[in-house]
Amino acid sequence: MKTLIRLTAVSAMLTAGLVLAENAPINSNANEAKEVIKTFSMQLKGELKHALEEGGPLKAIAVCKERAPAIATEVGEKTGWQIGRTTLKPRNVELNTPDAWEQGVLNEFAKRKAAGEDVQTIAFGEVVETDAGKTFRFMKAIPTMELCLACHGTQIAPEVAKAIDENYPKDQARGYSEGDLRGAFSVSKPL
Repeated sequence: MKTLIRLTAVSAMLTAGLVLAENAPINSNANEAKEVIKTFSMQLKGELKHALEEGGPLKAIAVCKERAPAIATEVGEKTGWQIGRTTLKPRNVELNTPDAWEQGVLNEFAKRKAAGEDVQTIAFGEVVETDAGKTFRFMKAIPTMELCLACHGTQIAPEVAKAIDENYPKDQARGYSEGDLRGAFSVSKPL
């Protein structure tokens, strides 16, 4: 009986080792993706805070419209990752509408949030087959912070709403409360 228990334990450890070995590239890419997202989000958040301090929400709109895509390009060129943001309620429909994979992940994120998971920790990554070959795709949820509410909340000042409407005529990104799932960072890299 002791031999059977030992063999079962050894088998379980070997199987666990194989699973870990198989997931090593995914784990490595996920860690790298998290760092890329952190770099992008910290730079964007810094510029948004500065814009809000200098000129309020009207200046922040310009940062989101012009600087966010530029920052994504700059960080992407330095890291080799394609970087973007997506949501089920996009403000910039041309840049932020989710593709089919992203839409599925966002729907899962919404279910995870509804089940009580902290938006700050929600993330998902996997290797997918694309026309260009295998690609690692990763998404990390974006929680709605107080900083976001002047432009994405339920009580948007009339002059801010007007500027949003002028810059984003198809805007859907309003009505959020602090802590809501606002969308996600979406990054990818060919393997």
